[in-house]
Amino acid sequence: MIALQIKHIKDFMNKLLLQDTFDRFLVSEASITTFAAFSIDGELRPDFFESEKAAQVRETGRRQVLWSEIRPFCLSVIRGKRTPLSFKFIFQLPTEEVALLTAKSSPDLSADDVFGLYLNCQYNGETLTLTTGSSLRLFTMDKSLDMAWDQMLLEFLRLQDLD
Repeated sequence: MIALQIKHIKDFMNKLLLQDTFDRFLVSEASITTFAAFSIDGELRPDFFESEKAAQVRETGRRQVLWSEIRPFCLSVIRGKRTPLSFKFIFQLPTEEVALLTAKSSPDLSADDVFGLYLNCQYNGETLTLTTGSSLRLFTMDKSLDMAWDQMLLEFLRLQDLD
Protein backbone atom coordinates (compact mmCIF):
# COMPACT_ATOMS: atom_id res chain seq x y z
CA MET A 1 0.00 0.00 0.00
CA ILE A 2 1.23 3.46 -0.86
CA ALA A 3 -0.17 6.92 -0.19
CA LEU A 4 0.56 9.76 -2.58
CA GLN A 5 -0.28 13.42 -2.22
CA ILE A 6 -1.20 15.06 -5.52
CA LYS A 7 0.67 18.34 -6.03
CA HIS A 8 -1.28 19.70 -9.00
CA ILE A 9 -4.88 19.15 -7.97
CA LYS A 10 -6.38 21.11 -10.85
CA ASP A 11 -4.54 19.00 -13.45
CA PHE A 12 -5.58 15.81 -11.69
CA MET A 13 -9.22 16.92 -11.51
CA ASN A 14 -9.25 17.78 -15.21
CA LYS A 15 -8.03 14.29 -16.07
CA LEU A 16 -10.40 12.70 -13.57
CA LEU A 17 -13.57 14.56 -14.55
CA LEU A 18 -13.08 15.93 -18.07
CA GLN A 19 -11.02 13.24 -19.78
CA ASP A 20 -11.27 9.48 -20.13
CA THR A 21 -8.10 8.87 -18.08
CA PHE A 22 -9.81 6.81 -15.34
CA ASP A 23 -12.79 5.55 -17.37
CA ARG A 24 -11.71 1.88 -17.35
CA PHE A 25 -11.84 1.68 -13.55
CA LEU A 26 -14.79 0.24 -11.70
CA VAL A 27 -16.32 2.38 -8.96
CA SER A 28 -16.79 0.79 -5.59
CA GLU A 29 -17.99 3.96 -3.91
CA ALA A 30 -18.20 7.69 -4.54
CA SER A 31 -19.14 10.52 -2.22
CA ILE A 32 -19.06 14.25 -2.84
CA THR A 33 -19.84 17.00 -0.38
CA THR A 34 -20.79 20.40 -1.74
CA PHE A 35 -23.90 22.21 -0.42
CA ALA A 36 -25.18 18.69 0.37
CA ALA A 37 -23.63 15.24 0.55
CA PHE A 38 -24.03 13.01 -2.50
CA SER A 39 -23.30 9.30 -2.32
CA ILE A 40 -23.06 6.57 -4.96
CA ASP A 41 -22.63 2.96 -3.89
CA GLY A 42 -21.25 1.79 -7.26
CA GLU A 43 -23.36 -1.36 -7.44
CA LEU A 44 -24.54 -2.06 -10.98
CA ARG A 45 -28.25 -2.86 -11.11
CA PRO A 46 -29.12 -4.69 -14.35
CA ASP A 47 -32.86 -4.61 -13.60
CA PHE A 48 -32.84 -0.89 -14.39
CA PHE A 49 -32.24 -1.59 -18.08
CA GLU A 50 -34.61 -2.97 -20.66
CA SER A 51 -34.52 -6.76 -20.94
CA GLU A 52 -31.98 -7.01 -23.80
CA LYS A 53 -29.52 -4.58 -22.23
CA ALA A 54 -30.08 -6.16 -18.79
CA ALA A 55 -29.20 -9.57 -20.23
CA GLN A 56 -26.02 -8.15 -21.77
CA VAL A 57 -25.02 -6.59 -18.44
CA ARG A 58 -25.66 -9.87 -16.59
CA GLU A 59 -23.59 -11.82 -19.15
CA THR A 60 -20.53 -9.68 -18.44
CA GLY A 61 -20.68 -10.59 -14.76
CA ARG A 62 -19.77 -7.01 -13.91
CA ARG A 63 -21.18 -5.94 -10.56
CA GLN A 64 -20.02 -2.34 -10.42
CA VAL A 65 -20.43 0.69 -12.59
CA LEU A 66 -17.54 2.00 -14.63
CA TRP A 67 -16.18 5.45 -13.94
CA SER A 68 -17.12 6.38 -17.52
CA GLU A 69 -20.77 5.66 -16.65
CA ILE A 70 -20.96 7.95 -13.61
CA ARG A 71 -18.29 10.53 -14.39
CA PRO A 72 -20.83 12.94 -15.97
CA PHE A 73 -22.98 12.83 -12.83
CA CYS A 74 -20.00 13.47 -10.56
CA LEU A 75 -18.88 16.30 -12.82
CA SER A 76 -22.32 17.92 -12.62
CA VAL A 77 -22.18 17.82 -8.81
CA ILE A 78 -18.63 19.17 -8.58
CA ARG A 79 -18.78 21.72 -11.41
CA GLY A 80 -19.21 25.29 -10.28
CA LYS A 81 -17.39 28.31 -8.96
CA ARG A 82 -16.69 26.73 -5.58
CA THR A 83 -14.61 23.67 -4.95
CA PRO A 84 -16.26 20.81 -3.10
CA LEU A 85 -15.81 20.60 0.64
CA SER A 86 -14.64 17.03 0.16
CA PHE A 87 -14.93 13.98 -2.01
CA LYS A 88 -13.91 10.35 -2.00
CA PHE A 89 -13.80 8.01 -4.96
CA ILE A 90 -12.90 4.37 -4.47
CA PHE A 91 -11.84 2.84 -7.76
CA GLN A 92 -11.27 -0.84 -8.41
CA LEU A 93 -9.05 -2.34 -11.09
CA PRO A 94 -11.15 -4.32 -13.61
CA THR A 95 -11.15 -8.10 -13.23
CA GLU A 96 -9.30 -8.71 -16.51
CA GLU A 97 -6.44 -6.47 -15.43
CA VAL A 98 -6.34 -8.08 -11.98
CA ALA A 99 -5.96 -11.46 -13.70
CA LEU A 100 -3.05 -10.20 -15.82
CA LEU A 101 -1.29 -8.55 -12.90
CA THR A 102 -1.78 -11.59 -10.68
CA ALA A 103 -0.40 -13.93 -13.33
CA LYS A 104 2.70 -11.74 -13.78
CA SER A 105 3.43 -10.97 -10.15
CA SER A 106 2.05 -13.73 -7.92
CA PRO A 107 2.21 -17.23 -9.40
CA ASP A 108 0.87 -18.71 -6.14
CA LEU A 109 -2.34 -16.64 -6.42
CA SER A 110 -5.11 -16.84 -8.97
CA ALA A 111 -7.35 -13.98 -10.00
CA ASP A 112 -10.17 -15.74 -8.08
CA ASP A 113 -8.15 -15.25 -4.88
CA VAL A 114 -8.31 -11.47 -5.32
CA PHE A 115 -11.43 -9.68 -4.17
CA GLY A 116 -10.11 -6.36 -5.51
CA LEU A 117 -7.24 -3.95 -6.09
CA TYR A 118 -8.30 -0.47 -5.05
CA LEU A 119 -7.35 3.14 -5.59
CA ASN A 120 -8.79 5.57 -3.06
CA CYS A 121 -8.91 9.24 -4.14
CA GLN A 122 -9.71 11.48 -1.20
CA TYR A 123 -9.94 15.26 -1.12
CA ASN A 124 -10.46 17.05 2.20
CA GLY A 125 -10.83 20.61 0.97
CA GLU A 126 -7.09 21.24 0.87
CA THR A 127 -5.20 18.10 -0.10
CA LEU A 128 -5.84 15.29 -2.54
CA THR A 129 -4.45 11.92 -1.51
CA LEU A 130 -4.31 8.68 -3.48
CA THR A 131 -3.98 5.44 -1.56
CA THR A 132 -3.69 1.93 -2.96
CA GLY A 133 -5.07 -1.16 -1.32
CA SER A 134 -5.86 -4.78 -1.92
CA SER A 135 -8.36 -7.28 -0.65
CA LEU A 136 -7.77 -11.00 -0.92
CA ARG A 137 -10.09 -13.91 -0.31
CA LEU A 138 -7.33 -15.75 1.53
CA PHE A 139 -4.50 -14.99 3.91
CA THR A 140 -0.98 -14.77 2.58
CA MET A 141 2.27 -13.22 3.73
CA ASP A 142 3.26 -12.70 0.09
CA LYS A 143 3.04 -9.00 -0.77
CA SER A 144 4.21 -9.29 -4.37
CA LEU A 145 0.75 -8.52 -5.75
CA ASP A 146 0.51 -5.39 -3.58
CA MET A 147 3.91 -4.23 -4.77
CA ALA A 148 3.02 -4.94 -8.41
CA TRP A 149 -0.25 -2.98 -8.02
CA ASP A 150 1.63 -0.05 -6.46
CA GLN A 151 4.16 -0.07 -9.32
CA MET A 152 1.41 -0.36 -11.93
CA LEU A 153 -0.36 2.65 -10.47
CA LEU A 154 2.83 4.72 -10.29
CA GLU A 155 3.54 3.92 -13.94
CA PHE A 156 -0.05 4.80 -14.89
CA LEU A 157 0.22 8.17 -13.14
CA ARG A 158 3.59 8.84 -14.77
CA LEU A 159 2.21 8.04 -18.24
CA GLN A 160 -0.70 10.41 -17.58
CA ASP A 161 1.66 13.20 -16.43
CA LEU A 162 0.17 13.14 -12.95
CA ASP A 163 2.67 13.69 -10.16
